[in-house]
Amino acid sequence: MNGVTQVRTEPLSPTLPMTAEVVDYVQESPSIFTLRLRLTDVVQQKAYSFAPGQFNMLYLFGVGEVPISIVSDPQDESLIDHTIRAVGRVTEGLAKLRPGDQLGLRGPFGRGWPMQDAEGKDVMIVTGGLGCAPVVAVINYVLMRRQQFGQLTIIQGVKHSDELIWRARYDYWHSLPNTQVLIAADHGGTLWPYHHGRVTEVFDRAKGDPANTISMLCGPEGMLKAASEKLVTMGVAEQQIYLSMERNMQCAVGHCGHCQYGAAFVCKDGPVFAYPEVKQHLGVRGI
Repeated sequence: MNGVTQVRTEPLSPTLPMTAEVVDYVQESPSIFTLRLRLTDVVQQKAYSFAPGQFNMLYLFGVGEVPISIVSDPQDESLIDHTIRAVGRVTEGLAKLRPGDQLGLRGPFGRGWPMQDAEGKDVMIVTGGLGCAPVVAVINYVLMRRQQFGQLTIIQGVKHSDELIWRARYDYWHSLPNTQVLIAADHGGTLWPYHHGRVTEVFDRAKGDPANTISMLCGPEGMLKAASEKLVTMGVAEQQIYLSMERNMQCAVGHCGHCQYGAAFVCKDGPVFAYPEVKQHLGVRGI
């Protein structure tokens, strides 16, 4: 890791779910929603902490369990937010929960973003699709501690303009000092106000100093590969590029092997990896 510190907060119980209550439910789009949760046990609530980039395993009683990124700020000691796309049996069940309902929660798991190393640097966030969710905690972290960081650039790419969520949030971020938002759609509608084309095509508009930039990427693996290669050509050091990898995580503790990525396990060695750690695996089928 070249001396870079990526924070890892250990779960209170790696195998036994804690009980959490839904405090609020926010419908972000027809298929995407946010659950705001609070642990019901006061002792567990006070002891629980996480780092940006880590994830929880959410357990719907009698249905199953899924890994979901934490999107709230680490200093929020009361609520734990998760933004979820309803695409399967468990997530569709989670979409039916409402305030007052309960579910199980294990976590936090994994290795988060290197926020300490990012201090004093320009920060570039690059996301694709719902890939924004794992870095929302990073954006909130930077904005809550704005004087500790340089230029913040948020770049979001979607396949179709209809897939863009949080438009009001992007507008708000764009209005803040030293903060830039660039959005692109492979297929934009006639009223699409942003860039038509691949997300990497807007990189050249990004403000900041590439030599003093740390970049954090989430999204489909093809986009991660293309974006990382583009950043390197712009002058961003490979060891300053970090990727949040997506894999089928089931146990979250490296036992089941479902999320193996080369010699690593995404659940315990990631989900955040430095680009040099995974560069040789990106785009290789079967890994």
